[in-house]
Amino acid sequence: RCKNLSVSFWNSYWMLPSDVCGMNCFWEAAFRYDYMKTHPSEKMHLAVVACGERLEETVTMLRSAIIFSIKPLHFHIFAEDQLHESFKDILDEFPYEEKVNYTLYPITFPSESAAEWKKLFKPCASQRLFLPLILKNVDSLLYVDTDILFLRPVDDIWSFLGKFNSTQIAAMAPEHEEPRIGWYNRFARHPYYGVTGINSGVMLMNMTRIRRKYFKNDMTPVRLQWGEILMPLLKKYKLNITWGDQDLLNIMFFHNPESLYVFPCQWNYRPDHCIYGSNCKAAEEEGIFILHGNRGVYHDDKQPTFRAVYEVIKNYSFGDDLVHSLLQPLELELQKTTHTYCGRVYKVFIKQLTKSIRDLYARRSKGR
Repeated sequence: RCKNLSVSFWNSYWMLPSDVCGMNCFWEAAFRYDYMKTHPSEKMHLAVVACGERLEETVTMLRSAIIFSIKPLHFHIFAEDQLHESFKDILDEFPYEEKVNYTLYPITFPSESAAEWKKLFKPCASQRLFLPLILKNVDSLLYVDTDILFLRPVDDIWSFLGKFNSTQIAAMAPEHEEPRIGWYNRFARHPYYGVTGINSGVMLMNMTRIRRKYFKNDMTPVRLQWGEILMPLLKKYKLNITWGDQDLLNIMFFHNPESLYVFPCQWNYRPDHCIYGSNCKAAEEEGIFILHGNRGVYHDDKQPTFRAVYEVIKNYSFGDDLVHSLLQPLELELQKTTHTYCGRVYKVFIKQLTKSIRDLYARRSKGR
């Protein structure tokens, strides 16, 4: 089940100079460096659920995670049975050893309610809700949708685990920055977290805490554990939810807001952050850290900025020069998209990527 691959990572630190992004960025980077320094051998666990035509998209996401990350990675890939052989063939060809592992899992739901969970929102989407119950030996996990691209080391979002307070069990980004275009605050027929809800496409979890916690809810005065609360929530709200498992998470954290750590929008940057005009100020200042191409924008012509990033990472060959084979071709493609709202702010799509490439080569130089 588990295949060991090798990646050549370089032991170094992550610290952006203060003249690049200001003192706030400096101290944030310093914190992440301290966290990584005190957790040098920690393995980062990343989970994804792939069904239908999501093989290529998932592999491209995994490639983006590998390119910049520093500490060892373990991929937990939940996929339909017919995709397992293709995943294995592709991942076994990745030119790495030792520091990247993967495990393939079948799609599994509680037997007594499997049919109901399978048809919730999109095929297999609700699998993520059961990860704390399936991966019982995994302490912490970063779950991402298949349409995620990392433009910064996974290490940096992983380090948010060290910023959780004693009550926080998970971290997600807001669904919207601008309430006037928010979906939850305008249309939701169920409780949701905060002002505009949360987006679950990037979800960092302390799964040990999730498994131990007893959750407040609006179904019973008795607090329920994770495995006990999911089906009652579905039964109560299934006629009122639109976005499936994400809606259930919004309901859960509405009742338990102290349990959620909210990270800024550049850690889950979606088309909604630019198609109506730029509304993710953090990305404008520091660039996009994690790109989320929801609504299928990697595969149509509606948002060419998102598609350009996807195509260049998909076509990048490991070992090639990142400046000439990835950054420069991408910038040329992005310059062709300035007729769109997202294209007008195309520099936010390469700002962090440029820093990530610079720092990767700096680590290589120090590692020699």
